[in-house]
Amino acid sequence: MNKMQLTETLASKTGLSKKDIDRVLDAFVNLVTEKIKSGEKVAVTGFGTFNVTNRKARTGVNPQNPSQKIQIPAMKVPKFTAGKTLKDSLKK
Repeated sequence: MNKMQLTETLASKTGLSKKDIDRVLDAFVNLVTEKIKSGEKVAVTGFGTFNVTNRKARTGVNPQNPSQKIQIPAMKVPKFTAGKTLKDSLKK
């Protein structure tokens, strides 16, 4: 499901306009991005938690030249951890 399909589905389920749903989705994505960028966690009870984790520097392989080793720098990466309700809904 892409963003347009998500917008259409939410609009039909809620009775809100596609334009309103699109603004809410954009605001949600921007808010989560802003908060995790500043080091905060964003927890949606039952759904999951968004946060940032630090990935250590490591040695990798150049895919265009597998015999060549490259150094991959340490970086911050986004992480999502599914909540209990979401996990349990997939078990049924």
